[in-house]
Amino acid sequence: MSAAGVKNRAAVLFAVLVLAVTAACTGGDGSSPSSTSSSPRTGGSADVLAVKIDNVAPARPHTGLEQADVVYVEQVEAGLSRILAVYSSDLPPVIGPVRSARETDLELLRQFDRPTLAFSGAQSRLLPVIDRAPLDPVPPSKAPQAYFRGPDRPAPHNLYLRPERIPFTASGVNAVAELGLKVGSPPPGGKPEDSRTVRYPSASVTFTWAAKGEQWLVSLDGAPARTAEGERIGAGTVVVQDVDIRESDFRDRSGNNTPFTETVGSGDAVVLRDGRAYDVRWSRSSADADTVFSTPGGRRVDLADGPLWILYAPRG
Repeated sequence: MSAAGVKNRAAVLFAVLVLAVTAACTGGDGSSPSSTSSSPRTGGSADVLAVKIDNVAPARPHTGLEQADVVYVEQVEAGLSRILAVYSSDLPPVIGPVRSARETDLELLRQFDRPTLAFSGAQSRLLPVIDRAPLDPVPPSKAPQAYFRGPDRPAPHNLYLRPERIPFTASGVNAVAELGLKVGSPPPGGKPEDSRTVRYPSASVTFTWAAKGEQWLVSLDGAPARTAEGERIGAGTVVVQDVDIRESDFRDRSGNNTPFTETVGSGDAVVLRDGRAYDVRWSRSSADADTVFSTPGGRRVDLADGPLWILYAPRG
């Protein structure tokens, strides 16, 4: 069989596998046993699942990313980016590809009330730090039945999570509720915005306003971001948060230093919603506190309907 034939056959086998997992997890009628019906962004507690997701070209298209309530993008080694996707209102049957956790994730996730963190592993010196953090870690070593490798791409870009097989139950409340955020009217002012690109040393994320669908269409490293089914991935609100990124005490297997993103502090940010850009300030007084986004006049910024993407951009 030709190389193209082998690749096509592997893709078909993976599609069948994902469909089988979907059927098993949903009972065949499209419902998710562990997730309740989706609810609007109102107040209340949300049990959240955070999944560390690969974000290089061989890992795309992503599976289940479009159903995340909140998508964080952070810088990792070699100037690349990685995703931390947070789920609560809706739980897809398959999520991935799953990759390793970083020190930044631990401070970031303290904004949630003891979240569950799914990840493929971590640097050996970081593992005990993760175990001491106020979260419930669920790597493959703790839930081997919840992970599988797909045949359509090479390791390490082919590890997927079946969230129904880990000790987690979605609350049906959008995860932004735990961040002290809600859907509401836009702040005053703002400027029309068609497109915004956030650049990392070796990666980029672009958001393009689509008025017809009232969403920001996502592109990763210049290519449209798509679901496993080929649909475009979009965001309702995008926050570009200027932060300090410094070296940490950890390195990857190649000796590259793992950057640490400081999410406690304050600084400038841009909020994209409804085809407009708003200059705001962000502040987070401590690791236990929420991040507050406010206008120059002190008004808290509300969100548009749809997924929230937060990008930690290197402070210029």
